[in-house]
Amino acid sequence: MNLDFYRDKILNEKKDAFELLCSTLSEYNKMFNLTAITQKEDIFNKHFLDSCTGESFFPVGAKVVEIGSGGGFPSLPLKIIRDDLDFTLIESTQKKCKYLDICVDKLALKGIKVLNIRAEDGAKDKNLREKFDCCVARAVARMNTLSEYCLPYVRVGGRFIAYKGDADEELKEAAKAIKVLGGETECVEKFTLCGEKRTIIVVRKVSPTPLKYPRGLGKERKDPII
Repeated sequence: MNLDFYRDKILNEKKDAFELLCSTLSEYNKMFNLTAITQKEDIFNKHFLDSCTGESFFPVGAKVVEIGSGGGFPSLPLKIIRDDLDFTLIESTQKKCKYLDICVDKLALKGIKVLNIRAEDGAKDKNLREKFDCCVARAVARMNTLSEYCLPYVRVGGRFIAYKGDADEELKEAAKAIKVLGGETECVEKFTLCGEKRTIIVVRKVSPTPLKYPRGLGKERKDPII
């Protein structure tokens, strides 16, 4: 993982955009409860740099859906360094959607839209289901639950990209879910950032997700596929 490459983009090449994103996050954080990370250096490392690390797994011009966008990580930093990517951000909390719209407007980002819906509801929408080249999520749920939220959005041949901490146990736990939902683990990228273990899990969609998934009514979390 070439962290210095992404540091240069954040601190030099795209500095103005990331400074604006940081100031916007700081301005609206208390109002919208976006992150517990508030120091500027930590925001740049633990949010911005971490978000950028998965950039190479997104094909040129990919149509990407993000599940549980929250404060817009990894989507907003990825969009700043990869303007070719087209993003749909799915977030169930209305006030966080408002914040995401503010960021899109302030940073004048094109090819990015925000949807205030639940992930399991969106996955049943014929206009969203299996329509994306990539689905990405960071800090949303354990891998088996997350796979049920995310894989239904990915077209066959596309990728589900999960940003995780130390995820060895989660990945083993999710093996059945990934297979049942039409996925196959393609690669696992491990690295250390700010002294913490980080993992990017890339799952290739190899067959359509059965129509019964996601199950809804909270079953993805209460009764995960194991």
